[in-house]
Amino acid sequence: MPRIASVSTYNPPYKLKQSNIEELTKELFQDKIPQLERLLKVFENGEIEQRQFCVPLDWHRSQHTFEERNNLYIELATEYSVEVIQSCLGNTQFLEHPLSTEDIDAIIFVSSTGISTPSIDARVMNKLPFSDQLKRLPIWGLGCAGGASGVSRAFDYCLAHPDEKVLVVCVELSSLTFQQNDYSKSNLVGASLFADGVACILVCGDQVPVKSIKPVPHILKTASKWMPDSEDVMGWDIKNDGLHVIFSRDIPSIISKWLGPFINDFLLLEGINKEQLKNFVAHPGGKKVLEAYEEALNLTEEHTQVSRNVLKNHGNMSSPTVLYVLEQYMLQETIPNSHGLLVALGPGFSGEAVLLEWRD
Repeated sequence: MPRIASVSTYNPPYKLKQSNIEELTKELFQDKIPQLERLLKVFENGEIEQRQFCVPLDWHRSQHTFEERNNLYIELATEYSVEVIQSCLGNTQFLEHPLSTEDIDAIIFVSSTGISTPSIDARVMNKLPFSDQLKRLPIWGLGCAGGASGVSRAFDYCLAHPDEKVLVVCVELSSLTFQQNDYSKSNLVGASLFADGVACILVCGDQVPVKSIKPVPHILKTASKWMPDSEDVMGWDIKNDGLHVIFSRDIPSIISKWLGPFINDFLLLEGINKEQLKNFVAHPGGKKVLEAYEEALNLTEEHTQVSRNVLKNHGNMSSPTVLYVLEQYMLQETIPNSHGLLVALGPGFSGEAVLLEWRD
């Protein structure tokens, strides 16, 4: 089975305390949102202590056009992708020997917080010595589900090309999408939750002779699920001044009712029961989302502790977040032949699940 041979993350430079972000949000929205003091409790109740942004906090005190935001997205997404790719291919915590970008056969680039044509991966290829025959698959619009979907599509690719190596790169710069003049509850919740993050994994087919120095997760199977007529659950409302977040308050209840049957059916089909899952690699969409995971799948807080720690220290970075969680599991000492489940949910409304097994 294809395996995840390496993973790396990259944190944008401005590390901000949640309390400082709350203070600025209060300043910007004072006298513009009814019952603001009560609504600001979402900052304190979300169990997030700090987040990282690609711009300083003061950047949000000024008005910015969609053009300015997007140009900055292109510049920084390219820069950060170069950093995380080099880190992933040179990560000797997992790889016996570093790899060159010239060794890579395909790249899957995942993002939803900016627009670029040519896509960011093409711009990265002008910065790093990739082959000019590299196969490119940019994926846009999957939001928080994008990281898990990228893993699934890399699995599909490596099944078809077992002697090839694929990079999955996820970059989200959510801070550039914050709207000062949007006084909706969705925007306020987004301001309390979203952050910037970058992650990269290396997925290798069965016949790739790359050696790992510790057990790494092999991908056994993947599953996708879509909910009809659910476009208003989460996503973007695109306006003249940029991307405005759509974030339904019903997301936790939807997860509680919808996720359980999806995952239970998937595991039943693969002959796995939940008690066999040692590593639960869940995208931490928020505190209530993690609680909904626990309710839907009969899990304890111990199962979601790694996800909670990522949420606490980074916030919700959209697509890369689940790969931050995966990185923590891969850094731990894991017994060979133990199973894990990687899960993320996003716009559509949709879910992606990846069944893993750690092997030497």
